Amino acid sequence: MEASNAITGSFDYEILAEIGEGAYGKVYKARHLKNKLNFVAIKKIKLEKGADRNGVPTFMIREVAVLRKINTFDHPNIVRLLDVCASCSAQELDLTLVFEYIDLDLASYLKSVPECGLPREKIRDVMWQLLSGLDFLHTHMVIHRDLKPENILMSSRGRIKVTDFGLARLYSFNMALTPEVVTLWYRAPEILLYSSYLSSVDVWSAGCVFAELHLLRPLLCGYSELHQLKKIFEFIGAPPQEEWPENSPLQHRSFWSETGTHTQNPIANMDELGKDLLLKCLCFKPMKRLSAAEALEHPYFKTETEALEHPYFKTETEALEHPYFKSETEALEHPYFKTETEALEHPYFKTETEALEHPYFKTEVTSRVVEVWP
Repeated sequence: MEASNAITGSFDYEILAEIGEGAYGKVYKARHLKNKLNFVAIKKIKLEKGADRNGVPTFMIREVAVLRKINTFDHPNIVRLLDVCASCSAQELDLTLVFEYIDLDLASYLKSVPECGLPREKIRDVMWQLLSGLDFLHTHMVIHRDLKPENILMSSRGRIKVTDFGLARLYSFNMALTPEVVTLWYRAPEILLYSSYLSSVDVWSAGCVFAELHLLRPLLCGYSELHQLKKIFEFIGAPPQEEWPENSPLQHRSFWSETGTHTQNPIANMDELGKDLLLKCLCFKPMKRLSAAEALEHPYFKTETEALEHPYFKTETEALEHPYFKSETEALEHPYFKTETEALEHPYFKTETEALEHPYFKTEVTSRVVEVWP
């Protein structure tokens, strides 16, 4: 079903159940009247007349604008806007956004994960899809600005889709962006420091999600902006003075005690490549932080064989050629075992009668005959 080109009054969907609620309205599961098997998610927003000069708040215009821009590409990791409907009364304007329906969000999914945690392969797959979606957005000059598990959908087949573009912005490199974005626990330090920022804020948020996939809880839980900064510096260490944003109203000396106190082993069940990727996503200086595209090239996302081709693992790759890692049959074909295979022909492993036929014993007998021969 194609997204409509204009806001219309038609509404061809049957509401089935409420599945969410926000400050401006509710989200429902629904289905198309002409195709009962075609389920959708509907965001209904009721707006009082006069609430905004144009009747529709800026955040909603922004969400529709962003989704219309990226909808034409139909990226597999971005939720699709299918339709926009509007109805008007004397007092209210009802705005309805129709999205493809996805079973649940990542936050709900993580609550159902057993204490033993997610398999590494699952975490790797989720992060690959998430970063692929972010790379697509950033390539098209869109910053999400509110990335968190609640805004990451997961289908029953494991498909990840980024959603909720109410805070997203189309950006250029010379525009100033407002700091009132991103849920606190996933907020990049440059936003907390009221400094300028670009798409790297989404990579920071993705790094926080990456850690949460391992911990099954948020990584950095501050109760205020100042406390959130302290939690960040406890984890990564406070940056040097020269990296502190010059335009920040907060002074570097306020955090000097956090310098050098960062966690040495941040997440126990994360492998070394995962830790390396995490710390490069949670780099304090935005320009040093990985982009989404660079993160996708990290060895963490390679197959085990490909990853072991990385220089860091060169000796490990060679080690995997050792017979220890092969089946018993294949191992016995290794040169190391060649003499051992031949050794099985040794008289030691034969009956006493067969053993006496070995040349070793022939020589001994002959020599004895020579010794006693007159």
